[in-house]
Amino acid sequence: MTINEQQDAIVEEFAFYEDWMDKYEHIIELGKELPLIDEAYKTENHLIKGCQSRVWLHADYKDGLIHFTADSDAIITKGLVGLMIAVLSGHTPKEIADTEIYFIDKIGLKSHLSPTRSNGLLSMLKQMKLYAIALYNK
Repeated sequence: MTINEQQDAIVEEFAFYEDWMDKYEHIIELGKELPLIDEAYKTENHLIKGCQSRVWLHADYKDGLIHFTADSDAIITKGLVGLMIAVLSGHTPKEIADTEIYFIDKIGLKSHLSPTRSNGLLSMLKQMKLYAIALYNK
């Protein structure tokens, strides 16, 4: 599935929920399903700067594809990083670096998050793209 197909699937998935409490519940469930990052990567070097919560992100580069793992100490934030991983993990560095992320606005997420959570989400995206750019230029 391409990155845009994955984004479209998330938009469609969130369209089933009419109110934001249900959407938040879904985000929390996604966080619970997130495969945990290896404890070895829960270090300062893997913390995402700009997040109010502690969020650890690791990128593995194998067979030309980037695979992300993450964890957070906040359940909603864990779900948010889970959404980002669902969209970007398993793609080439070039695909990740070049893709415009539109699902966040289409599902109304940005307008329903607190300013600090919204900034944190953008920091997650920025860090994932930075990993991709670094790996693309190898």
